[in-house]
Amino acid sequence: MVKLYGYPNSTCTRLVALICKEKNIPYELIHIDLTKGEQKNPAFTANQPFGQVPYIDDDGFILYESRAIARYLIKKYPTHGAQLIPSDPKSEALFEQAASIEAFNFTTFVTPIVVEKVFKPRRGLKPNEERVSELLGLLQPKLDTYDLILSKQKYLAGDSITLADLSHLPYGTAFYGAGFHEAFESRPHLARWWKDISSRPAWLAVKDGA
Repeated sequence: MVKLYGYPNSTCTRLVALICKEKNIPYELIHIDLTKGEQKNPAFTANQPFGQVPYIDDDGFILYESRAIARYLIKKYPTHGAQLIPSDPKSEALFEQAASIEAFNFTTFVTPIVVEKVFKPRRGLKPNEERVSELLGLLQPKLDTYDLILSKQKYLAGDSITLADLSHLPYGTAFYGAGFHEAFESRPHLARWWKDISSRPAWLAVKDGA
């Protein structure tokens, strides 16, 4: 069984848990308490030298970085659940294109907004509203392009769901819940896609904790 070393509510831990659920891969969550700084303990950094969650131990194979873990699990279990990464070269190229869209046209902007509006208040800090406004201004035209792409196809890489779509969920859900739902709902094709991916049983199973 895959051992997932992470914090139940961390975005990256939940991404890995989501893939395990989508692919029907049993896993054991080894709770690393970020509030106590356990990710900086020598026993943890021996396997994840950056001191960040998560990492996995798959029968002695240690791997960190959630995107790399997700790809590894999907490719190790190609016939379990949804395919999520196509094997055909052209389809895989479209998946990689969509994965780059997620990383550089969504997460680049949404993550720091979530930091300001969700993570900082949890620590008793005030958000930098000027920074949030700046980031929202940069994000809006990106979401317009999402809406255009999704007016022509069901998902970002075509008509089958992939890891690129699912990778939006952890930070996207935090962003949506921080009062920015109109960013999705004001764009009909984006709203349709978001409702689709965010209502998947695998996500609902880990949404509130891996």
